[in-house]
Parts: sequence; C-alpha cells; structure tokens
Amino acid sequence: MIEIQDKKKCCGCTACLSACPKQCIRMTEDEEGFLYPSVDKDVCVDCGLCEKVCPILNAEDEDVPHEQQGFLVQHKDERIRKESTSGGAFTAIATWVIRQGGVVFGAGYREGTFIVEHQAVEREEDLRIFRNSKYVQSRLGNTFRLVQNYLKAERWVCFSGTPCQVEGLRHYLHGREYEKLVCVDLVCRGIPSPRILTRYIEAQQQMIGGEFTNILFRDKYYGYHYSSFSIYNKEKEKDYHKGIDSNAYLRAFFDNLSDRPSCYDCRFKKRYRHSDLTLWDCFPIEKFTKQLDGNGTTRVLVQSGKGARIMKELEDELRQIPVNPDKLTENVREMFKPVPVNPKRAEFFQDCNTMVPVDFFQKWFPLTWKVRLNAFVRLTCHRLGIYMLAKRMFMKVYTRRDERR
Repeated sequence: MIEIQDKKKCCGCTACLSACPKQCIRMTEDEEGFLYPSVDKDVCVDCGLCEKVCPILNAEDEDVPHEQQGFLVQHKDERIRKESTSGGAFTAIATWVIRQGGVVFGAGYREGTFIVEHQAVEREEDLRIFRNSKYVQSRLGNTFRLVQNYLKAERWVCFSGTPCQVEGLRHYLHGREYEKLVCVDLVCRGIPSPRILTRYIEAQQQMIGGEFTNILFRDKYYGYHYSSFSIYNKEKEKDYHKGIDSNAYLRAFFDNLSDRPSCYDCRFKKRYRHSDLTLWDCFPIEKFTKQLDGNGTTRVLVQSGKGARIMKELEDELRQIPVNPDKLTENVREMFKPVPVNPKRAEFFQDCNTMVPVDFFQKWFPLTWKVRLNAFVRLTCHRLGIYMLAKRMFMKVYTRRDERR
C-alpha cells in the first residue's frame, strides 16, 4: 500500500486514490497545505494497485527521444490572447476538442471562491475559467475517474495539467492509448502551496478591503513582458496590480519558498514527454522571429501524431511559426531542471502557520526602498518600450559576473 515516508516522493496527483478498488484512500492536508494520500488500513486489502499507478514510483529516468515538432503560436482572436497568459494556444486546442463533442479538464477557481481545482467544461464560452496561469497546486478530486468514464463513453477528452498530473493520469489509465484522449502538459517551474495563497488573500483582504472579483497570477495589465499579479475588486479604485519585483506571493514563488517538496526533486523534467502537446511562454519572441508581435506567444512542442494532427487542424485559429524543436527548447531550464530548495523554507512555513497573515508577508517580503526602486525601474523601462532590451543587458552582465566567480 501507499505509505508516504519521504514527501519528495509524492506529487499529490491522486492516481492512487482514483485506482483504489476499495476506495480506502483519501487525500489529507499536511501542515504546509499540500495533500497526501492516507490509507484506511482496516479496509485496505493490500492489492498493490495504488503503488502500480504511482507516477513517481514508476517514473522513467531516461529521456527517450521521439519525433517532435515545434511551433510559436498566437491565437488570432485578440480578446482570447489578451485574457491568456501567453498566446492562447490552449484555448484553441480545447475549443477543437469541444467541437468534436468532447469535454475539457483544466484548473480553474471553484465557483464563488479562489480555491483552484480541476473542472470539466463542455461549452466554448466556459473555457475562460482556464485562461491565465494558476500559480498554486490544483485539487484533482475524482478527475481521473471522470476522464476514464468519458473515454469509455467514446467522448473526446482533453486533460491539461502539470507534467506530474499528466503522468499520474497516464499511469492511472495503465498506459492505455485512448484514441480520443488529448493530454496537454505545461512547462512547470514548481507548484506552490494552496495554504500560502489562502494566507496571501487574507492579508490582501485586510489591507485592501472591498470584495475581490478575480485574481490573476500573470495578468497583462501592464503588458506581456511585464506581467502583474492582479486583484480585481468590486470597487474599481481598489484594484491591485504588482509585478514580480514587489508582489509578495510571486516573490515567495520565485524564491523557491512555497513549492511542494516533490518539485525540488521533480522526476518529470524532460523534453520527451508522454503528452500530446507541451506548452509554455516565449521570451523573447525576437530571438525566434519577426513575424509575430510581443503581446503574447506560446511555444508548442508537439509530442505525438495526434498532437500534430490537432495543430494542423488549428491553422485557421492560430498563427503558427514552425521552429526547430532543438532551438525551441534550448536553455529552457524549467523544462529540464528542478528548482533548488530555499534553505529558509521550513522557517517560512512555520511562520505561515503561526503569524497573522499581514505580519507574515511583511516580515518575509518587506517593501524596502530597494524593492520599490526595482519596481519603479522595471515599470519605467516597460513604459518606455525598452524593458526587454534592459533585461537582456542585465542578464549579460549577471552571467559574466557569475562566470568570473
């Protein structure tokens, strides 16, 4: 039976829960806000199925090459692209599946809350709930069982998620290749704790007030190159927009403080994946082409013949620029390398559980004059249209300094 001794060896995908014939596994939240399987040993018959479907216990260490295609993609509907984190590729893929009479599973807010969970959508207009990245681990619940039920009913199904979630689904389905299953995985840096997001919202609610209507982790309020964490309020004057430089939640994420333990030893960081399509941002677009603008572009790595067919059928929906997969994936650290553990992570979570939310975030991410200056410089560069140029110059200096050390 599944027994989690080392939390780095559980990604919380729910494959074990979904596969259990006795339904004696439930997902239990730990002190960091992450879900782990807990087995009712009085009911368990020790069939071993939970271990057989675990993607981490059965992970392939080798990155085995297979045929791939690469594309830079922008949705032709500018409204959809603006609402999307990057180029709107997933909306086009999901729309294609729905038009085949299918159903789409993705991460969105539970109605009336800011709890992120996987949901099923069958109408094109409802795909908006999946737009914009969710920098928090989504709750999967019984999603895998629902996916299997739809497939058995001969429905098209699109499942999108992190690489570990896609691998979890694949293992739950025992590697069976369903003709009508489309798996879309995202190049993922790491998955932050839902508890940190809850505490952050509590802190912002106390400081801002009003009624929050939407939260976007990668909003294009200032533009694609300088995205912001945005909180939209019923009282418009209380809307909040801050970039990575000054937003506490994003600072925690990019400081590698809030991720799930398995993210620091991720087994799914590889180029050749068991999905049909792999999606991620494109910075900077100028490196690849002058045919697309800088308002949001998705890199698409086609992993299967099914994925290639879908991309071919989306030529009327998407602007597509072919790119050699080697070039497309070159120096994409998030694709190949896990993030390092921040040595202060344990202290961070301890404070999260013991301090008032406002005090907690002010302690860890104070708005010092350096932080404010950094935010001012970045925003000014963006408004002057030189943000990416300034960023490239900074990275060159930073890289040379590291090489001299």
